Amino acid sequence: MSMIKEFKEFALKGSLIDMAVGIIIGAAVGKLVGTLVDNIIMPLVGVFVGGVDFSKLSYQVGDAAIGYGAFIQALIDFTIIAFVIFMILKAINKMKQNAEAEEKAEPDSADVALLKEIRDLLKKS
Repeated sequence: MSMIKEFKEFALKGSLIDMAVGIIIGAAVGKLVGTLVDNIIMPLVGVFVGGVDFSKLSYQVGDAAIGYGAFIQALIDFTIIAFVIFMILKAINKMKQNAEAEEKAEPDSADVALLKEIRDLLKKS
């Protein structure tokens, strides 16, 4: 019974659930960005470099084909995915900072306002 209880606590931890959500969203973003790169960005890059299709670039060594074009494609995918994730995290951090600033800017409670008034009166006398 103890092992089942431990597993339940482990599986329902907030950080584990947050991590699972992050992995799922990351996979979705990766797929989205991969499609963007494959179908929009790489054809445009190919036009600018003379109609080269990077995914088909390879170097023949004997009977083996070294597909360096696939590596270039993966490198571009990674760079764009990393940039998109960076921008998402930057936006999240900015929203957190704005929320913290709003919390600080909230008006003082009646007790704090009264204490400030008393302080100001004491300063005058």
